[in-house]
Order: sequence, then C-alpha cells, then structure tokens
Amino acid sequence: MQNLDCAFIDCPYCGERIEMVVDCSVPDQEYTEDCSVCCRPIVVTVATSEGEVVSIEGRSEDD
Repeated sequence: MQNLDCAFIDCPYCGERIEMVVDCSVPDQEYTEDCSVCCRPIVVTVATSEGEVVSIEGRSEDD
C-alpha cells in the first residue's frame, strides 16, 4: 500500500521550485525524474521515516 506525500525541490538546471510526489512506504529512494518546467533529468534522493519525507534533494546527472 502506497503512502504518498508531496515535497518540493529546486531544479538544479532552471532553478524553478517543483513539486514531487513521493511514495513514503519506500524507506530510501533515488530515482530520475524530468523537471516539469525545463524537462531536464533530475536525480532525486529521498529519505523517509514513519511515513513522512525527512529529506529530499535534487541534483543534475553530472554531479
């Protein structure tokens, strides 16, 4: 069963603040998602605890 939460990150390419939907039932995650503004790929790293997002960050694929 999914436990979804919303979090925001700043795109490392265009600087826009974008909303991410995170499945909090998965403890630690790293995945790639395209920015909804500039469409460039962002590597998203998420840490969750007790069904909530503890930290989220986005970086370019080059970092």
